[in-house]
Amino acid sequence: MSQDFAKSFPLKPDRVHEASGPGNATLAAICAAGVQGPVLWIRDAWRPESINPLGLNAFFDPSRLLVVQVKDQIEGLAVAEEALRDSAVPLVIQEISEPLSLIQGRRLQLSAKAGKSTGLCLISEGMGSNAAESRWHCAPLFDPFSEPTDSTLQRWELIKNKSGTLRSWHVRWDTASRRLHLVSPAGE
Repeated sequence: MSQDFAKSFPLKPDRVHEASGPGNATLAAICAAGVQGPVLWIRDAWRPESINPLGLNAFFDPSRLLVVQVKDQIEGLAVAEEALRDSAVPLVIQEISEPLSLIQGRRLQLSAKAGKSTGLCLISEGMGSNAAESRWHCAPLFDPFSEPTDSTLQRWELIKNKSGTLRSWHVRWDTASRRLHLVSPAGE
């Protein structure tokens, strides 16, 4: 992987990050593949879609996934804070349905630091918190040269980074090796 990408991904530990865009769940799954132990995924119970753990099998063993459905985002934030602080779970993923205040974002950061856990908030466009360590925009790309069995080419753009520069990369998940590969953009 390029040195620039290696400075940004995997996500900085002991911090909380954000991902937006139609490919943000893919980034979450790839983050989960990179940690040992259980992964906690927090989501509001009112959401009509659900998580199919078997659909994540291409990334990691779905028996490691703990899905928590909460009444609302306030309850979800409380669960996330406790899980991050406890350090029993190395990665806490939370689907965010409303913008986070600076105080809420800062509380998550303090919990991640105390528990030495990594947090990832899956957000909609424009819902980022100033407290986030980094913010990624993830979207699939059309690739006319890919084989039908290949995973989807993605464009990951680092749009906020407290520890470095902003940049974008084309990435593809290799299911067989369970590794992320950088892909040169067409024409390079």
